[in-house]
Amino acid sequence: MSIVVVVLVLVLVAWLVAAPLRPGAAARVQAASTSERDELEALKAAKYAEIRDAELDYRTGKLSDRDWREIDRGLRAEAVAILHRLDRIE
Repeated sequence: MSIVVVVLVLVLVAWLVAAPLRPGAAARVQAASTSERDELEALKAAKYAEIRDAELDYRTGKLSDRDWREIDRGLRAEAVAILHRLDRIE
């Protein structure tokens, strides 16, 4: 019985160690990275649009100077965080 368990454990370890060498492993890793990059690029574009919208609201008088600065500071901090995440991927 114990020999069967040892053999099963060895087979499992060999299967896990060989996983990166199997066909398609690199493609799956690349696809996951591309998907995350695409998502972050979309978030970045949306954040830039929010920044532009807030600036337009300020220029048209919908936001006070104090409110606009507070909103702008927060939006830009969020944009910087997204850019840092993008840098880590690349």
